[in-house]
Amino acid sequence: MKKIMSGNEAIARGAYEAGVTVAAAYPGTPSTEILESIAGNYKDDIYCEWSTNEKVATELAIGASIAGSRSLAAMKHVGFNVAADPIFTVAYQGVNGGLVLVSADDPGMHSSQNEQDNRNYAKFAKIAMIEPSNSQECKDFLAEAYKVSEKYNIPVLFRVTTRVCHSKSLVEWGERTEIGHKAYEKNIAQRVCAPAFAKPLRPTLEARLKDLEAYSNQSPLNTVELNDTKVGIISASIAYHYAKEVFGDKASYLKLGFTFPLPMDLIKEFASKVDTLYVIEELDPFMEEQIKAAGIQCIGKERIPNMMELNPDILAQALLNETRETQKADVALAPRPAVLCAGCPHRGFFYSVGKKKNTVVAGDIGCYTLAASQPLNAMDTCLCMGAGFSLALGMAKSFEVSGRDTKVFGVVGDSTFFHSGITGAIDIIVNKGKVIPVVLDNRITGMTGHQENPGTGKTLMGEETTRIDIAEMLKVIGFKTVRTVDPCDLTKMNEVIDEALNSTEPFAIVTKRPCVLIKGLPRFKTKCVVNQDKCTQCKMCLKVGCPAVFFKEGQCTIDPSSCVGCDVCLQVCKFEAIEKVGE
Repeated sequence: MKKIMSGNEAIARGAYEAGVTVAAAYPGTPSTEILESIAGNYKDDIYCEWSTNEKVATELAIGASIAGSRSLAAMKHVGFNVAADPIFTVAYQGVNGGLVLVSADDPGMHSSQNEQDNRNYAKFAKIAMIEPSNSQECKDFLAEAYKVSEKYNIPVLFRVTTRVCHSKSLVEWGERTEIGHKAYEKNIAQRVCAPAFAKPLRPTLEARLKDLEAYSNQSPLNTVELNDTKVGIISASIAYHYAKEVFGDKASYLKLGFTFPLPMDLIKEFASKVDTLYVIEELDPFMEEQIKAAGIQCIGKERIPNMMELNPDILAQALLNETRETQKADVALAPRPAVLCAGCPHRGFFYSVGKKKNTVVAGDIGCYTLAASQPLNAMDTCLCMGAGFSLALGMAKSFEVSGRDTKVFGVVGDSTFFHSGITGAIDIIVNKGKVIPVVLDNRITGMTGHQENPGTGKTLMGEETTRIDIAEMLKVIGFKTVRTVDPCDLTKMNEVIDEALNSTEPFAIVTKRPCVLIKGLPRFKTKCVVNQDKCTQCKMCLKVGCPAVFFKEGQCTIDPSSCVGCDVCLQVCKFEAIEKVGE
């Protein structure tokens, strides 16, 4: 059977065919669809879950491996940072059942705060690495990854990028191979990484890397295509396809699928057969530096950009000095600034807090990051998951020691609170921080496409489960007052913010209103419209930043196809020019 599949769907299929029985992840673009596809198609054979964060997902997969199951953990590139602690140590311990860690990198930062090159983690943590270049390879290479993991007793980093994850191509399916579960045997010397046990494991890790390099030189994942030998190209992942599109049969190729340890003997042999050698790779000169260190002359980042995505046009210009002809549209594209959705429950909070003077809002990763955009302009920082609380505490301490009377709000979403906000909230209490923590609870993990989290009461596999109450957790942590408020009720929202600003005791806020896009929720039966006889064109309604509200031909207008009747614009209008219609 052949089907058109994205790379993420093919990874899920590959896990199924390879006999994986346990998989875990935290949602993060561009990796999210891997676990969604497993849950949607293979949950009868694979236990799968959304873990509270990437570290938990990785530790769960490691535990399953120790117990004898083939397991998988998937995450976006910055999530790998969260999971790094156990990854570095499990390399010493080795595996029982095969263990694959998927890192979905994001060159070009399409949906990320940086574009770190996680190939460096393979070298840093001393684990094997495999890189597929299309959907078929995503499926097929995963099976080889588990064979490598179990044969060489090592975790495998399965590194993909946004283009590989989301591009679709034809995939030929196979059947599931039932591997079964390996026996678990207690082994303190291998599994308890106290210093006395870890020290003997260190040289064995180096020995495994030597064995892996020997395998790499013979790996079926590394292939040579000899054509014209005036130009030779070493490449991997999606960059290989870009190179093929530019050079075609006018160059020879060493396409690498197993990229750490590098097959240096194979590389030397290939280099000896070509006149000029290019190393074409996105982001860091990961392969290039190692190849040059081995004494092999090659051309790489001195000609090819070391940031953002590559594409055939960039390569043609960089290596052939050719400017490719492109088609230009005869119409200008309409500007589409990133904004919170019409009816987004976060809008009411940010509109309200943005009007408060002498305040700072430390934000976090999620839909609500869009509140930093005009016209709300209501967020001062966004760094990483969980930093909304802990970064806020640092700012508050700085303001305190420097004698500045600036109030600090720390803002995280509900899923982020469970991911890494709880520790920051504890730090605020224990260290007497003058921070007002705010959890924006929209009952879903929104930005990555609506995944369950510990506050929704459902698991990835669709089972009903315990719903963790955020407000109660904040109370247990030590916040004396915790106010839960509907953020679209601007009067109450302002009252709660003012109460928090004036409080002398630890005070926390939970805004609670479901995302308007959650499937199955009842919809508003009313819409907002503008009574043009009352409208003064003051444009106050535009300051809420709702995409349904706009100014056209000198009049304020509300798009009925976008409006969901949340009433925020209605409450802002001082002239009662916005009215509700419908039931």
